[in-house]
Amino acid sequence: MTDKRVVLTTCGSPEEARRIAQQLVERRLAACVNIVPQIESVYRWKGEVETATECLLIIKTTAAAFEQLRDTIGELHSYDVPECVAIAVEDGSALYLEWIAHSVKT
Repeated sequence: MTDKRVVLTTCGSPEEARRIAQQLVERRLAACVNIVPQIESVYRWKGEVETATECLLIIKTTAAAFEQLRDTIGELHSYDVPECVAIAVEDGSALYLEWIAHSVKT
């Protein structure tokens, strides 16, 4: 187990996805953010089943930076309840994990 995390969030538009990704990297809360355009999401909201086209952000960060990253997503996001799910990184390329550590300010 490492202290690295992959965080997932979705955005309602490519512009919002790029803005949030840029801010997370500029603020050194993320080493890298991948933007996956045009995913289709099916979810329950206010008692109804909804479908939406969204962008998925795949965010690479550290456990120490997660709380501030989560709060920043909440601050920048247009959704009332933005997705923010952290997945622990079990293992990975030592050089890549070191790059994350050096890129994220904790």
